[in-house]
Amino acid sequence: MYIKKISLENFRNYEKEEIELNKNINIIYGNNAQGKTNIIEAVFLCAYGKSFRAKKDSELVRFEENNAKVEIEYQKVDREGKILAQINDKKIFYINNVKQSKISDMVGKINIVIFTPDDIDIIKDGPQRRRKFIDMMISSLRPNYIHLLNTYNKNLEQRNNYLRQIKFEKKDPKMLDIWDEQLAIYSYKIYEYRKYFIEKISEKIQDFHNLITKSGKEDIKIKYISNSKDEKSFLENLKKSRDIDIKRGFTATGVHRDDFMIYINSKPVSIFGSQGQQRTSILTLKLCELQIVKEEINDTPILLLDDFMSELDETRRNSFLENIKENQVILTCTDKMDFEKNASVYFVEKGSCQEV
Repeated sequence: MYIKKISLENFRNYEKEEIELNKNINIIYGNNAQGKTNIIEAVFLCAYGKSFRAKKDSELVRFEENNAKVEIEYQKVDREGKILAQINDKKIFYINNVKQSKISDMVGKINIVIFTPDDIDIIKDGPQRRRKFIDMMISSLRPNYIHLLNTYNKNLEQRNNYLRQIKFEKKDPKMLDIWDEQLAIYSYKIYEYRKYFIEKISEKIQDFHNLITKSGKEDIKIKYISNSKDEKSFLENLKKSRDIDIKRGFTATGVHRDDFMIYINSKPVSIFGSQGQQRTSILTLKLCELQIVKEEINDTPILLLDDFMSELDETRRNSFLENIKENQVILTCTDKMDFEKNASVYFVEKGSCQEV
């Protein structure tokens, strides 16, 4: 699939802009703080229904304006489409002019894989960052997963509230059985989704790693870490930790505590890996994601590279480029980069994006 046109109105620092893209490589360059990443963010917004960097929707609206619009026209193998995002005090999305009642209804219509310099944190940060990565990938391919996560989190919040009521208001602990049974059901379903897709990554991770490193000397593995394996064990662990949960006032076991780790030569990359190994690992992980999305949708996802190429040395950059030739690429950088002849180049300055 590919994006044909991006239209922006009062979005970030853009007053009004239309950007027509080609189906191959699109290079968007310019100095920092001119609006390059805002274009990437606009695409991400229409793919996932939210920004990957704004904490509040109001940050997406141009200064001294009340509302903003983003419209993406795209082409898939079998159909074309259009997504419109209207942003004011809340976000409203339209698919082909039809208003969507839930954000989850439009997730997955535009399939993207995004690379940013901050992606190294998937390796280096705590479990929450890694859960976010895998959950976003699954959500784009299995829309029902969003509902599943939301329902789980709602039940988790209710259980945590009741834990505090037991602690401070002496409520009956037996009432926790209601939430424990629900959490065990949803935990297992979420676990199964994550396990399936991490196994998909596991099947591909060594081959992609070899392509990037060009050495074949590093053995790389990914492992899903969970303290439960089935619905029964999720429920048993909740009951075992009940006394501790009451004292702490929160639920200490469940899929909201799960993690995955990447190992090179049997050692965790996050702890023992060099900076080069960590960068190569995240590159490998993202290429696995790219391939999995392609297989799942039977089409090529759009690749968003936000100032990512500058993070790679020449060897990794060339290896990476060899693996993305089939995808539409939207790439931001500070200096104009030389690519093949079928690349379109745009210069961004002060909220204006012009093809050069």
